[in-house]
Amino acid sequence: MSDTLVKPVIAKELLESLQTKIEEEKQVIVHCCFPASPFLGNLIRIWNSTYLFDNNSDHKSKLIHAENISLSPNWTVVPFMKDFWFTLIFSGLPKDCKSFDLMEVIPEEGGFFVESIKRNSLDVYRVKISEAY
Repeated sequence: MSDTLVKPVIAKELLESLQTKIEEEKQVIVHCCFPASPFLGNLIRIWNSTYLFDNNSDHKSKLIHAENISLSPNWTVVPFMKDFWFTLIFSGLPKDCKSFDLMEVIPEEGGFFVESIKRNSLDVYRVKISEAY
């Protein structure tokens, strides 16, 4: 028995079809900061109807997962006078997307909105949630 390792050969067609699957599975990670507030008792939550809207097409990326923040109808308590960080994971954006908006589409006032986030090669972003629409 030989100790020589043989590298497998993968058909070009298979590699090309897998590349398409990889593109479909891309995700966008948005780390969000809710700035410190001088008010006690602040509550925060995210709705499942939060999307990334491509600024150059009709594409919208869906929210897949939220970390360190409650999904509506539940609430998360925001620490007094401390920036509060949470992470949102969305389905992938189109390859040709250059910028996008983060928007909570909800049936009441106060939804999160971050306009014109410039796209980067990693699809990982840090944004400040400073205003609601």
